[in-house]
Amino acid sequence: MSSVANLSPDPAPIVACTISRDVQNFDLLIDDMEIELGESWGDLSFEDALTFLGQPDAATLQFVAVAVDAQDEADLSRITDIIKTAKGRDIKVVLIADQVSPIALHQLLRLGADDFLPYPLPEGALHETIEKIRKPAPAPTAQAAPNFAPRDDEEGDHHAPAFKAKGDRNGVVLPVHGLAGGVGASTFATNLAWELAIADKTKATRVCLIDLDFQFGATSTYLDLPRKEAVFEILSDTAHTDSDAFLQAMLTFNDRLSVFTAPADMLPLDIVQPDDIGRIIDMAQANFDFVVIDMPSTIISWTETVLNRAHVYFALLELDLRSAQNVLRLVRALKAEALPHEKLRYVLNRAPKFTDLSAKGRVKRMAESLDITIELQLPDGGVQVTQANDHGLPLAENAAKNPLRKEIAKLATSLFELNKAVESGKG
Repeated sequence: MSSVANLSPDPAPIVACTISRDVQNFDLLIDDMEIELGESWGDLSFEDALTFLGQPDAATLQFVAVAVDAQDEADLSRITDIIKTAKGRDIKVVLIADQVSPIALHQLLRLGADDFLPYPLPEGALHETIEKIRKPAPAPTAQAAPNFAPRDDEEGDHHAPAFKAKGDRNGVVLPVHGLAGGVGASTFATNLAWELAIADKTKATRVCLIDLDFQFGATSTYLDLPRKEAVFEILSDTAHTDSDAFLQAMLTFNDRLSVFTAPADMLPLDIVQPDDIGRIIDMAQANFDFVVIDMPSTIISWTETVLNRAHVYFALLELDLRSAQNVLRLVRALKAEALPHEKLRYVLNRAPKFTDLSAKGRVKRMAESLDITIELQLPDGGVQVTQANDHGLPLAENAAKNPLRKEIAKLATSLFELNKAVESGKG
């Protein structure tokens, strides 16, 4: 008598496992695993994971998804052992975190997780991660590779700064902070950095642009630069990073501007602490003449660190109610913490034209009602700004006569001359 089991095909091998204290706490992860892998995945508790990973059956695993939440922080030692064991067997590790503290997340990521996903999972995020894991490594070849355009994870013709870290500079720190979404802060920061880099026609000025918006940083896009994995490594362990490693994590644009891009993957803003940001700024100041920082619009614990280190803190706004309300909130918060709000220099982007007297009256009333001084008004650069950003070029390279470019160039020249005068006075 034949068994029904003998007529059934062999079950598909297990190619992935979730590892968690209780997978039912991650029901959306269960749904996504079933959609992506069908019956080819399993679930392990923290207690069983180490035992299974040491067995021959684990040889078929392509990756494990380690899911942790705030309650698991008391059990980090066991979780770190699981990640180390998986990495030791060349099994990819995807870390899925739900409301885990930055310190715990930092510790787990340092162990070498191949990818990080926040929980609840963004739509399509697990699918993209699995596709990346399954993507075969390029076969080694002795012949030169074709000159394809660089992908997001390739350096192409871009390279790290050519000079060595000597710590012989004391750079001017110029953060740029958008007080509302879409006010053009990244565009301003990118073009200001480039104008500073070309301000001196006789010798090269060392300028770096640091993108601290770990989630939606756009400076790499605006300069057509890839995002290096080394950026994440620096952010993960600033305590053991020196200036040489910091410079190697950068890329140069047109051999004049050094850029520390945002990480390749979206990361929580609090993956770094104030001390980490302080070390990054210290290394940048010690090796560059100007340090332009593109800040996230969100106020985070290390915003205070950047503000305290800043020589001038540019706050971009527009002529609208949301910007006005956000100025009030920001100034109120800074005053409540006794922080140096006087460092803020307000920049009105897309300012009205000189002939628009009605709108210019609104600008004056806005400044008076907020009790601020709008020191710089930038004209609307129009469609050329979007085109330049999409082409990965500063306005100086793509639309040199654009009115926005001219105003940013004037600002860069004044900053350069002021710093030159200060340095001459010191001498």
